[in-house]
Amino acid sequence: MGWYIAAALLLAFIAVLLVRTLAFKPKAAVPVQETEEPFDRDKAIANLQMLVRFKTISYRDSSLEDPAAFESLIESLPGLFPHVFATCSFERLPDRALLFKWSGKQAGDPAVLMAHYDVVPVNEENWEKPPFDGVLEDGVLWGRGTLDTKVTFCSILTAADHLIAAGYQPDYDIYFAFSGGEEINGQGAVHIVRWFEEHGITPSLVLDEGGAVVEKVFPGVSQPCGMIGIAEKGMTDVQYRCMSQGGHASAPKPGSPVERLSKACINVLEHPFKSHLSEPVAQMFDTLGRHSNFLYRMIFANLWCFKGVLDILARSSGGDMNALLRTTVAFTQMTGSSASNVIPPEATMVSNIRLNPADTVESAIEYLKKTVGDDHVEITPLHGINPSRISRTDCEGWDRVATAVASTWKGCIVTPYLMMQCSDSRHYGAISDKVYRFSAMDLTSEERATIHGNNERIRVDCACRAVEFYIRLMREC
Repeated sequence: MGWYIAAALLLAFIAVLLVRTLAFKPKAAVPVQETEEPFDRDKAIANLQMLVRFKTISYRDSSLEDPAAFESLIESLPGLFPHVFATCSFERLPDRALLFKWSGKQAGDPAVLMAHYDVVPVNEENWEKPPFDGVLEDGVLWGRGTLDTKVTFCSILTAADHLIAAGYQPDYDIYFAFSGGEEINGQGAVHIVRWFEEHGITPSLVLDEGGAVVEKVFPGVSQPCGMIGIAEKGMTDVQYRCMSQGGHASAPKPGSPVERLSKACINVLEHPFKSHLSEPVAQMFDTLGRHSNFLYRMIFANLWCFKGVLDILARSSGGDMNALLRTTVAFTQMTGSSASNVIPPEATMVSNIRLNPADTVESAIEYLKKTVGDDHVEITPLHGINPSRISRTDCEGWDRVATAVASTWKGCIVTPYLMMQCSDSRHYGAISDKVYRFSAMDLTSEERATIHGNNERIRVDCACRAVEFYIRLMREC
């Protein structure tokens, strides 16, 4: 009799899994605008070429920067985008922040479109083309900033310039908010947000860099995916420090600083932070999981049952899936003795930690101290940023961005996601719960790898689609 009951329960369990899986079908597609709007593609690319040629490299050591390059870029803008400067107000704020206002027809909460025009340093000898010459060859524009994010900076202003010339005026105000120090966590965006606060402005939509249209990023999904970040992980660098009396390496005692730090490293890696299904990730699983193959649909339709399996798969594979589910730790630096035959009196190591929305800098430090379990190892955050506010997807701001994505890259699946990197947009959580992160490009994994790396470049077609995206988005504002 017991076997019959067990068999019946097993069959019922399997039936529940199958029914839930079969019912886990794609949601209604995001509406698509079929209209096309021609614009001067050659002028758009020529403008981007010009902007790339300004060597606006930001450094934490400001003495290494070239202020003239930043000023020259700013001075070039009226000539590149004359209609914008004839129509929009323009204000310069501290720390190289630029703020444009395009007045709408009526009062209401405005949209804010963001970008940064500073870039990271380059190792020019490792580039195939000079990184600041704006080389255009075989339909590809080479240069630092072509992807991160002078293409966005240029596309926003190009789209606005085109629409103003065509006689268009938005229903509500649109602000263009640009930072000249994002790559070094500068205060430009902070000053802009403070300006909005002082003027009592609550944006209906904020859009910054972040996701893109990508392929093969989700198990079992073959369609391109338009990834719109609705939150971003926090970040902190943590130092682990251990002291000793030093001594000669010929007669080592147990528990040297390097030994203790090595054990601390292993303890942390072998006991990762617990997985946590944050709201952005849950929404992504619920969207993309419905487009996956049957096996993965079964997993994502029944996370109440398979959450542990997903966690094991994420931990074993690492990479994006693991980073989506938990706070991650990457050990990046270690220092010890200056001589090979001397026990170091002091040794340190540093880990870079990306915080899941369930964690904070403080809770992460407490977890690390507990996991390391060695009072001789001092654990100290060097600096830290807590995870951002999570933005809404049940509002008009989300709908505008999602529709512009679906209309520009027809056939892609538009989904929320959790951004692993940090951006200026995190500051806007203080004034809006409609802050989104999307870089208006369709990028291959090879192209994404050039961001902050060698041979950064963009396809001309990709750069022009970015302009198309912003034209569509502005027409919805």
